[in-house]
Amino acid sequence: MSAADFRSLLPEALREAESLAQALTHRSAGARHNERLEFLGDAVLGLVIADALFERLPEAPEGDLTRLRAALVNRVALAELARAAGLEGALNLGQGERKTGGQRRESILADALEALIGASYRTAGYEAAREFVLGLYARRLDSLPSAESLKDPKTRLQEVLQGRGCALPEYRLLEVSGPDHRRRFAVEARLPSESWGERGTGSSRRAAEQVAAEAALARLGREAKQ
Repeated sequence: MSAADFRSLLPEALREAESLAQALTHRSAGARHNERLEFLGDAVLGLVIADALFERLPEAPEGDLTRLRAALVNRVALAELARAAGLEGALNLGQGERKTGGQRRESILADALEALIGASYRTAGYEAAREFVLGLYARRLDSLPSAESLKDPKTRLQEVLQGRGCALPEYRLLEVSGPDHRRRFAVEARLPSESWGERGTGSSRRAAEQVAAEAALARLGREAKQ
């Protein structure tokens, strides 16, 4: 989907409707902003994508469908779609928000795209909103990742160890450094069955644990090849 295509994907009834302007208006630009439409669009988006996955993957278990849906409707994915559709130049932002680069901010772009979905639903009905969403997501739905690849490193490490009949990893906080606004956490993922551990760092304890788990998975993989 090339830039500025979002208007051509919109339901015809929305292209000249007042709710289109509202969907593109951030709260910094006035009282009639897009937050209520974003709330509605979030629900419609979740249903459309869930239904599309249900139809495309008739054998997939609930857990796989949940992971795939989360990967498709998260803030990062929505912001990428909004940029590709040319929303950056169409947003109505307050002067201060625009000066600080609000038109490029992930959260603002994602919310505006969800608001467009909500406006599509309110103006033209569910079927029209569904077609809008499927048009936006066509390429991603045609090239879905494996559900396995979407599991976080801690989950994958746990499953590998369980499959081997081994004890689960133990995560130990090693160090917290840096000023309050820029903390760095160091964590060790220790594998009791292997008598070794791997270290990871991140901006939160959870992030550091994921890095450590990824390192432990890599080490297990190398050792399995020896």
